[in-house]
Amino acid sequence: MAGTVGGRPSIFPTLLYGDAKAAIRQLTEAFGFIEASVYEGEDGTVLHAELVQGNGAVMLGSRGRGGRFDEAMKGSTHTGVYVVVDDVDTHHQRAVDHGAEILMPPTDQDYGSRDYMARDLEGNIWSFGTYAPEIQT
Repeated sequence: MAGTVGGRPSIFPTLLYGDAKAAIRQLTEAFGFIEASVYEGEDGTVLHAELVQGNGAVMLGSRGRGGRFDEAMKGSTHTGVYVVVDDVDTHHQRAVDHGAEILMPPTDQDYGSRDYMARDLEGNIWSFGTYAPEIQT
C-alpha cells in the first residue's frame, strides 16, 4: 500500500500562500513545524516546501507561480488542518508567544481531546489537539 513503507505519511495537506516565506516562518516558529525542504525559483518564490510535524507533513508553495496545481487552486479560499500534538498547552503558549491569532484557547472536548485553534497569516485554520484516531485498514 502506498505511503506505509518507512514511516512515510500517505496524506499531505497542500497549501498555497501569497507570501510562502512568511508562512514557513510562522509555521516553524509559532506552530513548531520542522522545515524538511524548501525549493525556490530564481525570483525567490517558493516552488515547493515540506514541513514536518510528528509523523505527518504539509506541503506548500507560493500562489501565482503557474503550473497545474496553482491554476486548479485559483480562487480557492482557506483550508483547515488538524495536527496532533502531545502537549496542547505548551504548544498553545508557543503560538501565543510568537503572535499567532488564537481563535479558541485550549479546551477540553466531550470526546476526550484537548484542542486549540489558530489562524495563520493568510487565514487558514490550524487546530492542534490530542485526538489521534487509530486508523483501521
